Amino acid sequence: MKKFLKIVGVILAIFIAYCAIAMLVVDSKAHNEQSIVINAPKEKVWQNVNSMKAFNTWNPWMKMDPKLVVTYKGASGEVGDGYHWKGNDDVGEGEQEITAIVPNEKVATKMHFIEPMNDTATSDLLLATEGAGTKVTWTIDYEIETVFKPMKPMMTWQMNKSFSKGLGKLKELAEK
Repeated sequence: MKKFLKIVGVILAIFIAYCAIAMLVVDSKAHNEQSIVINAPKEKVWQNVNSMKAFNTWNPWMKMDPKLVVTYKGASGEVGDGYHWKGNDDVGEGEQEITAIVPNEKVATKMHFIEPMNDTATSDLLLATEGAGTKVTWTIDYEIETVFKPMKPMMTWQMNKSFSKGLGKLKELAEK
């Protein structure tokens, strides 16, 4: 029993040391980015990213709650086009709005997360011609509170997993 408690104590000490070090040295700014090449011209891909309604057809978080309530606002495909969502604990509550558009090249958005915690982020969808296809790059930038810095590697992993899923669905839709 003493050996078991010693092992648990060492594991706990390592975990506490990791958390303390991470809170001191991990950057509070977070940037995630992922790209995919879609075998379709930019104009066709653009149809699937140029509005919040189009974005939500392949947005991976929209599928996490079958009872998700989404309310749209603004003119579709223009600056101010946005939506509010409210769902289960997996998706929480928040809003996203288009802040800038460069046709066939870029959609910039800002997000306000309301639940489970009040936070903000910015996200871009960037389109570039690549050979006969289109390279789509999805980015997100946000700040991490000090107490959550030890979780940054897990947050990055989860964000990359979600980006892959969403971009895969976008590719499927745009290549039809």
